[in-house]
Amino acid sequence: MTNGDQSGTDRIFWRALPLFAVAIFTLNTINTFTAIQDRPDIPWIYPAVSQATSAVTAVASIWIAWLAYRIAPVDSRPRWRVLVVHALALLGFSAFHVVGFYYLRMLAFGLLDLPYQYDLPGRFIYELRKDAFGYVVGTTAFWGMTRLYGQASSAGEGPATFDIRDGARVIRVALADILAVSSAGNYVEFALADGRKPLMRSSLSAVEAELGPRGFVRTHRSWLVNVARVTELRPEKSGDYSVALGPVEAPLSRRFPEALARLRAG
Repeated sequence: MTNGDQSGTDRIFWRALPLFAVAIFTLNTINTFTAIQDRPDIPWIYPAVSQATSAVTAVASIWIAWLAYRIAPVDSRPRWRVLVVHALALLGFSAFHVVGFYYLRMLAFGLLDLPYQYDLPGRFIYELRKDAFGYVVGTTAFWGMTRLYGQASSAGEGPATFDIRDGARVIRVALADILAVSSAGNYVEFALADGRKPLMRSSLSAVEAELGPRGFVRTHRSWLVNVARVTELRPEKSGDYSVALGPVEAPLSRRFPEALARLRAG
């Protein structure tokens, strides 16, 4: 992880969380007043409690979207993996949200001695469609904070470092000394400027979430490279490229045109 009291990704979560909470509570407050106006025959306490419990549990559920974002950042590759991970996460997010607000409402209306009925199985698909909007708001906040926080960190800090957890050891290296990172089964391998190649148990997507805003780009489903350390781009007959980073060579797949554009731009 990067230096500091919390990792860079932890700070991204805690910076994005208030934005998500404000958006959700604002939307649900508007929904409360709309429901009161549209259904004057229903006591105001019902839409007020319903929208408040929905907002609370939506904010409490956002950790599921964050976990999915860590596993598969929205701008990572391959795209099918991103879609699968976030589709499953959306189902989990919605289930956690719906079950959570159902029991909160049962508790609240029970304390108020008011009757309450809700068809939990029958309403799930309806709630899932609405939750998709909240899920997109949350992941967009994470993506935006990743970009903003990464840029601010690069501009405002001294030499940035990264902690590589190699078994029981923690190897702290300057980001500038990391040439590339490649996938190795359940591990990732770091190619360092001094020739070392420590392993860390992690997915490449999780490392990309941390290093992407810090000057690294995904060139292949199994490779990240340090843009600042690229010394040569060599085209291959297949349409792919070979990326030279001093003594290390990494592939650049033609399926990653954004990476090629980034490397050409320097």
